[in-house]
Amino acid sequence: MRLVVARCSVDYRGRLDAHLPMALRLIMVKADGCVAIHADGGAYKPLNWMNAPNTIVEDDSVWVVSNPKGETLTITFEDVMADLHHEFGTDPGLVKDGVEAHLQELLAANPDHLGDGMVLVRREYPTDIGPVDLLCRDAEGNPVAVEVKRRGDIDGVEQLARYLERLDRDPMLRGIQGMFVAQVVKPQARTLAEARGISWQEVDYDELRGIPSDELRLF
Repeated sequence: MRLVVARCSVDYRGRLDAHLPMALRLIMVKADGCVAIHADGGAYKPLNWMNAPNTIVEDDSVWVVSNPKGETLTITFEDVMADLHHEFGTDPGLVKDGVEAHLQELLAANPDHLGDGMVLVRREYPTDIGPVDLLCRDAEGNPVAVEVKRRGDIDGVEQLARYLERLDRDPMLRGIQGMFVAQVVKPQARTLAEARGISWQEVDYDELRGIPSDELRLF
């Protein structure tokens, strides 16, 4: 990990053009080549970023970050306050809480809860940015990536979208669809999922475990 604190301007050229005027910012460069520019605010989301794989060319006070899609991120430095390098090593990954992990296990054992004819291909299917919870195929044989959460919020949808981008590069999984599954999917997450072409579904934990509901039924 490389962390640079500097006064800089940033220009993005790609699907659209964007400009960040000169200001004090944090530039984060991860070992995989991902570059993110942060302000001192705005929670976790960067002002601009380029996902890996990237090529970074440093020339005096200018960095040019480019990727195979033809996008570029040009960072022009006026003053560098800090330039630090840290070796993080291999990350063990996210440790899911008991309910979330059990939901994944139950759905892997009973993929038909996700749709008629759905079959499991593999749990924890790897990508270069982490594993997607379930890789399935629907009744027509189309690949479906399923991300399982206890509570479904925007972060989970964004995570699945990143996995789908990586998985779609595999010719065997081209056209893969995404499904976001949780006990409760928040309204904002539903809206974002639909905008990204990702389906969403709420599941009942007790029902998956075979525990009858205590709700009154007519029959």
